[in-house]
Amino acid sequence: MIQAPEPSGIALAELAKEVGSSLPASADPSARLRGGASLETAEPWHLAYMDHARYAESLRATLAGACIVTERFAHMVPSGTVAIVVRNPHLAYAKLLTRLHPEALRPEPVLGQAGSTSGCFVHPTAQIGAGVVLDPGVVIGERVLIGAGTTLGAYVVLGSDVVIGRNCSIGASVTIMQCNMGDRTIVHPGVRIGQDGFGFAMSASGHVKVPQLGRVVIGNDVEIGANTTVDRGSGRDTVIGDGTKVDNLVQVAHNVRIGRHCVITAQVGIAGSTVLEDGVAVGGQSAIAGHLRIGRGAQLAAASRLMRDVPAGERWGGMPAKPLREWFREQTTLKKLAKHRTDA
Repeated sequence: MIQAPEPSGIALAELAKEVGSSLPASADPSARLRGGASLETAEPWHLAYMDHARYAESLRATLAGACIVTERFAHMVPSGTVAIVVRNPHLAYAKLLTRLHPEALRPEPVLGQAGSTSGCFVHPTAQIGAGVVLDPGVVIGERVLIGAGTTLGAYVVLGSDVVIGRNCSIGASVTIMQCNMGDRTIVHPGVRIGQDGFGFAMSASGHVKVPQLGRVVIGNDVEIGANTTVDRGSGRDTVIGDGTKVDNLVQVAHNVRIGRHCVITAQVGIAGSTVLEDGVAVGGQSAIAGHLRIGRGAQLAAASRLMRDVPAGERWGGMPAKPLREWFREQTTLKKLAKHRTDA
């Protein structure tokens, strides 16, 4: 007997349960959603979310099958859309998108198949785990270890003695040298890991290159954005802790130590030997000088220029960076002085 194919999507009741919410009595718990979309583009089979008053009109007009909202906005959800009420809509939406779009969580191989090395160079001393997928053009050096379930995109190069953990995803055209990487780490296309740090002994007669001897140690569940660079240590290792997320076009210099669950956004530059403790967040285009310490849970505003240590839990910003309240006071004072001069 031929069985009917499983219906696509995920039942509404299952999605609501996933985020600890209950459905209105009028909702059909067996209705299935097949993806996520914005309020403006959603169709009846889509899930959307809304968490700010500026999107009120879009919420009222949405065609989404369901929308994740706070209690404050639940009354604005149109009659054809099921309201899923939670405390943090953005977080709930992110969790449910991982169920609806698992293929979008990490770079996928283009042509590679598990166990195939067609079009690749793999050194005989390399050890490759079960279910590893290699796209064409991959080069794997001596004594490399790759854990089970990892995927490597086209033209990835792994230097000698590199260790890659299980279920990692390495995007196309990545080079990884002098690196130990944990499990479930995602590295987007174009990333460079483990190249020499910028180290020179300077003199009037010329600059002598300082050989870089350390490695890069990357923890579990780290994500590194496209075209980011992470230099190997000069003596001790460069370290990125478990769960840290690094955006595109970030420079991490030699000997930098980044703790667990930090967030580093685009175009940040971190100079050598600086330490970011656990839970630090750095805004885009910030520049951080070398040999500093940013305390646990501290935050640095976008486009900041940091020249001093930041105590744990504080929020800094500006150029040069300072505590936010101090920076805001200075900006307000300057604005008042400028207005007074114009009025005069």
